[in-house]
Amino acid sequence: MPLITVDHSPGLDDRLDRVKLAGAVHQACVDTVAARIPACKTRFRRAEETVVGDGAAPDLVLHVEVSLLAGRTDEAKAALAEAVIGLLPAHIQDPAGVHLSAEVRDLEPSYRSAVG
Repeated sequence: MPLITVDHSPGLDDRLDRVKLAGAVHQACVDTVAARIPACKTRFRRAEETVVGDGAAPDLVLHVEVSLLAGRTDEAKAALAEAVIGLLPAHIQDPAGVHLSAEVRDLEPSYRSAVG
């Protein structure tokens, strides 16, 4: 915890600095919701197709979902979402026109993890 998923358009494959982006999101989790760096886990997923609006313009999308153990206030989750949105452009080569979004949510009570 936290579990971070970054979904992105194929057009961002060569424009994202994934390792530095993950590190920045991890640090934002530490700074805003008292997470610990060793507990942060990020995965990147390429969305084969993304369409915004009528699809007439190049549709570049970058969405970050942060899932946390329950107990954070709505205000803390909103602050983390704002922090994540704020740091994204610095990790995208030429971020102009990229649709950025972030969501912070609670993990389901059934969530479990282990290290094998």
